[in-house]
Order: sequence, then structure tokens, then C-alpha cells
Amino acid sequence: MDLAVESLRAARTRSDLHLAPGERYLAGGTWWFSEPQPGVTGLVDLTTLGWEPAERAGDGLRIAATCTVEQLGAHAPDPAWTAWPLVGACVDALLMSFKVQAQATVGGNVALGLPAGAMTSLLAALDAVAVVWTPDGGERREAVADLVVGPGVTTLAPGEVLRAFDVPAHALRSRAAVRQISLTAVGRSASLVVARQDADGTVTLTVTAATPHPVQHRFAAMPTSVQVDGVLTGLEWYDDLHGAPDWRRAVTTLLAHEVLAELAA
Repeated sequence: MDLAVESLRAARTRSDLHLAPGERYLAGGTWWFSEPQPGVTGLVDLTTLGWEPAERAGDGLRIAATCTVEQLGAHAPDPAWTAWPLVGACVDALLMSFKVQAQATVGGNVALGLPAGAMTSLLAALDAVAVVWTPDGGERREAVADLVVGPGVTTLAPGEVLRAFDVPAHALRSRAAVRQISLTAVGRSASLVVARQDADGTVTLTVTAATPHPVQHRFAAMPTSVQVDGVLTGLEWYDDLHGAPDWRRAVTTLLAHEVLAELAA
């Protein structure tokens, strides 16, 4: 898809991130070039800032917003990170070609705010915190599970830039199980459910794709079937061509019981 872009700026320092009228931030660009973008006349490339794709941050992990899906999938984890298989599962859930994986970025996937954004699913399930650069030169931090608030809607204000995602050690060292389902064999995720049990016994259930935004609930211990059903009852279910709300509710309930049963086994 051609864009009516008149300028492309390579950001080298933070001062280069101030947007002129009509400018937008560019990370991987796989979405920008997939459909018309009316009103966009300039792009500011974030990938030229030179951020390390993924690096240790204490006992946890920092993932740069410009880290590509391919780079994240190829990152060598600490042997103690027992939840790392979630990364491969969510990378595969994106159902993109190797060419797109090499270009699409983790931050771009989250910033789009799409319910089926698998990087949002991954980071929300791992209690990741987004590091956001603000236009005034400061930064703020917000849980990824709270950053996406609806289809295509995030809490990012104009001029704010996703800098990185910090994944805590307790989540990386947890036991985890994941299930994903699509309406068609190779379709977009209609429901993606992750259950995680930390060393202290806390169980976190995260639902994405089936709901307009990430839904997360914590239990002090392994929940009963009644508790799980109670949490899922009354959720708002997403409705689009990839699945009707009643079907999403039914399959999500099934997947939730499956991932929790896997952890309890």
C-alpha cells in the first residue's frame, strides 16, 4: 500500500522524536504499509535509535519496543526462565511469514492495541510493564495489561513513545500454560488464554483476543472450576468476523479450564 508520505526522518536522539504536523512514528512498518493512512505525510523512524533488542535487567528482561518478533523469538533465555515457551507460542500465534517477523516490532504490535495482538497477550500474561517516554522528557510506567483499553485504543497520549517492556523475574520463572484458537485453520486469534503459577502459589489467568482488551485475574491458589466460571461470567466478548461473542465465550471457558488443569497436573 502506497502512502502519501513526503518525508522520512531517522531518529538518532530523543530530541528527534518531536512530531511535526502529519508525522507519525515508524517502527517495523508492517501495519503502516498494509492499508491507507489518510493524513499521514511524514514518518519518524524509531529503529535508528539503536536500542538493544533484548537484554537482562537485573533478574528480569528488558525488551526494546523496536525489538522485532524474530529477534525476540531467537533470544537465548536464562535456563531458570521456565515460562519462556510462552514466547514461541505467542510468536506463532501471529501467523506471519518469516519476512514479516523480521520486520514487525514488539512495540508496534502493542501500540496498535488490536485484541488479537499476540505480543500484547505475551507481555500482559508475563506482568510486563511498559516504559513510556513522555514529550516533556520524562517517562512513565504502566502495566501492559492496562495499556490496551479497547480495539485499536491505548492509553498512549500524543507524542508518547514506547521505549521498552520490563518483564519481571517472578513471571519468567513461573510455570505457565497457553492455549490459542482461531475460527479458521490459519486465521487470526479468536481467543488466547494463559495461566501462570508463581513460586508463591499465586495463579494468574490472562485472556486476550476474545475480549476487547486484556483481562487478567489473580487467585491466591489454584482456583476451582466454579471460581473460574465466575470470573469469566459477565466479561465483554469481542465481536468481529473472526468469531461471534457467544462462541468466543464458550471456547475461552474451555481453554481456561484446560490451561489451569495443565498447571494443576
